[in-house]
Amino acid sequence: MTDDNDHGRQGGGHENVPSRQRRRFPGISSRAYEHPADRSALVALRRLSGFDTVFKALSGLLPERSLRLLFLSDSVRVSDAQFAHLNTMLRDACYILDLEKVPPMYVTQDPNPNAMCIGLDEPIIVVTTGLVELLDEEEMRAVVGHEVGHALSGHSVYRTILLFLTNLALKVAWIPLGNVAIMAIVTALREWFRKSELSADRAGLLVGQDLKASMRGLMKIAGGNHLHEMNVDAFLEQAKEYEAGGDLRDSVLKILNVLPRTHPFTTVRAAELKKWAETRDYQRIMDGHYPRRDEDKDTSVSDSFRQSASSYTDDVRNSKDPLMKLVTDIAGGAGDLGGKLRGKFTGQGGQTGQGGQSGKQGGGRNDDPPTDEAG
Repeated sequence: MTDDNDHGRQGGGHENVPSRQRRRFPGISSRAYEHPADRSALVALRRLSGFDTVFKALSGLLPERSLRLLFLSDSVRVSDAQFAHLNTMLRDACYILDLEKVPPMYVTQDPNPNAMCIGLDEPIIVVTTGLVELLDEEEMRAVVGHEVGHALSGHSVYRTILLFLTNLALKVAWIPLGNVAIMAIVTALREWFRKSELSADRAGLLVGQDLKASMRGLMKIAGGNHLHEMNVDAFLEQAKEYEAGGDLRDSVLKILNVLPRTHPFTTVRAAELKKWAETRDYQRIMDGHYPRRDEDKDTSVSDSFRQSASSYTDDVRNSKDPLMKLVTDIAGGAGDLGGKLRGKFTGQGGQTGQGGQSGKQGGGRNDDPPTDEAG
């Protein structure tokens, strides 16, 4: 593994690089940074009844050429002549993650800060003016790395299908699956889409190699360009409070709130990224020990799915969320689950019935309502 300023203008057109030293990851596989939940959600999506039919139909019908012409005609294409600093970041990100073909990038006029990687045949990266104006150079570098991570993972295909299914629903309503099936596929796509964002955040960190910049960027997306009014530790504390706070009713509301979204909540993304940055897995990548692309063909799908399942199990076991705690109780065979369920919905802990005697049968203790304490 080499540093950026050691690459000597090698191949692929990666001539422009920043002066700051960054590690490079030759031949890195997307498996190195993909969140286990991303892989398992994609497996579940592909197994969804009717998905193959929709995928095959849309692959031949989606007006991708029209989409490319739209950006070419009504946006600004990033190059050495236009948004040169973004072009430098893009080439640099592709060099660090060893993506041979640099995807075209466009800047489109939109005050909402956003970026996306779409395309069926080849990925296109689009960033809005709102995002360009909001972020500083290092924060923007993480975003560009995020989108290049989507391209390396092959996410753009499914993201494009979700875009057309949601925005052009009327034009694809003729697909012979019925509205319920279409909505099931859209819901599954959104679940995968949210998980894929966690993977791409990791790719952005590998490119920027500046956790503070990644945190700042997420804070700005949540609260605007007021860094002097914000604090990373307090921002991450919100994620802990969100996960652990409230009762079972709040857990249900969290699920309902996130279902229509394509992105996880920003505080959750920040917490997930910080947690990964502190793991041995991240350090091993930075030390040059990571899965290679030439090994992908030998990877076992069943092993990947087992890793994803194990990750979900650990998340449920370690979660502070009341609903996840209840799931753990069920898995552990805890007694009087009906009473616990009623108690958590009514905010009365394990006390159901007169005298508050439930919950004393299996160990002589009452189950108190979950507290709002973080951690």
